[in-house]
Amino acid sequence: MGRVVYSSDKGRVCPSCGHAVGSCRCSSNGAAPQGDGIVRIRREVKGRKGKTVTTIAGLALPVAELKELGSKLKRRCGSGGSIRNGVVEIQGDHVDLLIGELAGLGYTVKRAGG
Repeated sequence: MGRVVYSSDKGRVCPSCGHAVGSCRCSSNGAAPQGDGIVRIRREVKGRKGKTVTTIAGLALPVAELKELGSKLKRRCGSGGSIRNGVVEIQGDHVDLLIGELAGLGYTVKRAGG
């Protein structure tokens, strides 16, 4: 028999820890993803209906700090964006600006892609 994913008492249940999704202990710890220590910034168009998006991957930060940094970078660029699976996405082509900004914050930054 499989794990419980919904309970009429709790609602949606986290399959990892068994608690309600709102009080899940797995995501609340906010463990930083492990990486090689290099932040990679790339410009993407593919799969986005021709719209340009700048992605920032490799930031080994807990979820709360990643959201805070993402908000700061979006304000600096003057555009919107989101954070998905540990990757910050900022609308528009802001690669050069973000490389300078993150290097100023002390990160090792590389331009990825073409």
